[in-house]
Amino acid sequence: MLLRGRDTGCELHRLAARRKPVARHFGRCGWLLVLVCVTVWSCTLQAPSTEAGRAARSQQLIDSGNAAYRQGDYRLAVRRYAAAAVERKDDPAAFYGMGMALAKLGRDEEARTAYQRARDLTQAVAGDSAGAQEHHP
Repeated sequence: MLLRGRDTGCELHRLAARRKPVARHFGRCGWLLVLVCVTVWSCTLQAPSTEAGRAARSQQLIDSGNAAYRQGDYRLAVRRYAAAAVERKDDPAAFYGMGMALAKLGRDEEARTAYQRARDLTQAVAGDSAGAQEHHP
């Protein structure tokens, strides 16, 4: 196909050669702006620093794990429960959910370990509550 007497392929090649590279197009200020935006965005994704923030994030992850478990996506459920356990290492619900999902995947030994951790945490919380009641009638 001809375009004003020239081959289209050659015309496109000639136009492409005239375009500025992306680095020149952005310039130094443009790349700096992109870097600042990425840095600010990544800072907003950091884990919450307060106990209440960690508890809320942990609960969100547990809820997400529960939804994945109900849908039969046990691998995703395990990842969500494990993330909740990292967020709050003393949350028995995260370990119990992880044990249930691991059992569904046939990873029985890991499930037993998760169940045991949930049980230990539950007993520790119950023991702390009983001890507090003895000191405060």
